[in-house]
Amino acid sequence: MSEKVRVAVISDDGVNISQHLGRAPYAVVFAIEGGKVIAREERHKPGHHTFAAHSPELSPGERHGYDAGAEVRHDEIAQSIADCQVVIAGRMGWGVYESLKARNIEPIATDVKEIDKAVELYLTGKLSHLKERLD
Repeated sequence: MSEKVRVAVISDDGVNISQHLGRAPYAVVFAIEGGKVIAREERHKPGHHTFAAHSPELSPGERHGYDAGAEVRHDEIAQSIADCQVVIAGRMGWGVYESLKARNIEPIATDVKEIDKAVELYLTGKLSHLKERLD
């Protein structure tokens, strides 16, 4: 990995990976160059805690993130990490997953708990995207 890349890791506390991209208040953004972290910053991001309305209850088989207004919420989330090429979270809805992909941001859902461990695995090409963690 020789190119420059920014990786946003979604968090509730700046240490651990949040279990839901849409609910977490922070994105810990890593600037990576030449396969090494050269900077780290914590950003506030919009999410369920900042939106007036939450997503409605889902029927069996329905995917999360396709309700009326979801694209507006996804756009606000994406704007906070628009300079990133990758976003890592514990879980995320299918709607935001597809919305991020459309913006050329690679979403990765993982079962890794610690932010630093996930970034280390990403840098070595060993961080798996677990599609079963999409809601």
